[in-house]
Parts: sequence; C-alpha cells; structure tokens
Amino acid sequence: MRCLEGFELDWDGEIYYQSQHIDAYLAAIQALQQKQSLYHCHCSRKQLADNPTLYPGFCRQQPPVNSQDYALRVKTFNQDLVFNDRLQGQISENMAKQHGDFIIQRKDGIIAYQLAVVIDDHLQGVNHVVRGYDLLDSTLKQAYLHQLLGYQLPSYMHVPILVDQQGQKLSKQTFAQAVGDSNRSQTLWQLLVLLKQNPPQNLATAAVKDILEWAIQHWQPQKLTAISKIN
Repeated sequence: MRCLEGFELDWDGEIYYQSQHIDAYLAAIQALQQKQSLYHCHCSRKQLADNPTLYPGFCRQQPPVNSQDYALRVKTFNQDLVFNDRLQGQISENMAKQHGDFIIQRKDGIIAYQLAVVIDDHLQGVNHVVRGYDLLDSTLKQAYLHQLLGYQLPSYMHVPILVDQQGQKLSKQTFAQAVGDSNRSQTLWQLLVLLKQNPPQNLATAAVKDILEWAIQHWQPQKLTAISKIN
C-alpha cells in the first residue's frame, strides 16, 4: 500500500480483505452444492502426482466418504467456454478437455484462488479486469464459475508480463527485485516504454502526477496485441 501511495496510484473505497469475507465464499460453495456442481475429492498427492495433467475424475463417480479430509472440485463438461478479451481477442477453450474438474476448496479448508477472486469481484462490483497474460488460464476457470453462480462476467484485458533473461516472470517467486520508490518518475517512464506507449523523453523527469495524466490520456493497449511477454 505504501508503494502504491508513493506512486500516487490511489484506490476507490475501503481496502478489501479476503479474511473478512469467508462467509461469502462459503455461501457460494453452498449455492454450487445445491446445483450439484461440486463433489468431494479424497485423492492423495501421490495419486495426483501420477496424473500431472488433467484430473482424471477418480472421485467424481464415488459416493461421499464419511471423512473431513477432502477437497471440493467443481464439475466441468465437454463444452466450449468463449469470451472476448479486449487485447487477446476471442478466447475459446473446452473446459473438460483443457482444464478438467478443478479445486475450489482445499483439504485444509482454504478457499482456492479461483473461487475467491470471483466472489471478490462480484461483491466489489468490479466490471473491468486488467491483469497479466499469465493469468489467462485462470480466467477461463473464473468465467466458468461466473456462469455457474449466475454472475455478470467482467470485461477482461490480459497485458504482457515482464520477464527476466531466462523468460521467467518478474515476481517474488523468482526472487525478482522489488519495485523501489527512490526514482518514481524514471520507473513509470520506463514502464511506459516497455508497454510500447512511446512516452516523450522529457516525461522521464516530470512529476509523478503529470506522468500518470499523460499515460491515461495516451493509453493505447492495441500496441500490445499478440504479445505475451516483455523482456
């Protein structure tokens, strides 16, 4: 939050904490159970490791076992899910063949990201999502959950991600250096260059507020069409 404030990237409303909305996630799970869209999965890590691609549906036809040691999977079917990404174009994938039955609640009770983010967006009234290309695969699962829950699907735009020389995404998982705030204007200007927005050179030393105003006025995402990574 301090980093966002330092770059004058303000947000609307109060900060939303997932830990304060567990009841909403559980209510969504109950709604999916009433639709008979979920089933218990008792598979061990070894069973799943032996089938590293799509989940083969071991537990789908099995009656629930009297045990609390299970995950919840959502049923997918042999049908295409289609939506239009504002940058990547039309996305169409077969949920059963390309994604399979995926987990929405882990064995330890933790709500899976795929479900949590759908409920988060719905509760906050989010109708436009702009995020990294690496999350496009997750978006298919989330769009599927939107349909099952009867929610309005947001408009999506997946932009290229920054990668290192080995092609790995710059993130904490790859121990990438955190964004510093010692030279905010230069950082924002360089990001605009990487995003193919062609900012003028004199903008590199402008005030942060002025750089953001220029970026908003001149934002042309079409320049990033068909690009998934930026090195």
